[in-house]
Amino acid sequence: MAHNSEIDKFIQENSPLFWWIRPEDKMNISINALVEAVLNYGNEKSVKRLFDLVGIETVANIFYRQISGKRSNYHQRTKHFFQIYFKRHAQ
Repeated sequence: MAHNSEIDKFIQENSPLFWWIRPEDKMNISINALVEAVLNYGNEKSVKRLFDLVGIETVANIFYRQISGKRSNYHQRTKHFFQIYFKRHAQ
C-alpha cells in the first residue's frame, strides 16, 4: 500500500512514535512499520485515525501477519489487547 498525503500528514503528526527512525527517513516507512508503531506506542486517537486511513481489516491483517512468526515486536499486553479487539471488530 502506497502512502498518500493523508498518511504522510499522519506520520508527521505522530513523528515521536517512530523514535527509532531517522527524521529524514520517517516519510519512507512501510505500512507494516506504521501499523506496528501506532499499535505499540500510539494512543486511542492515533489508533482510530490509523483505522480510518488504512482500514481496520487491513490493520488487522498486518497485525496477525506480524504476530504469526516466532518473534514479535509487540508488547505482550498490546498483542493480547489487539487479538481480542480484532477478533470482535475486524472479522
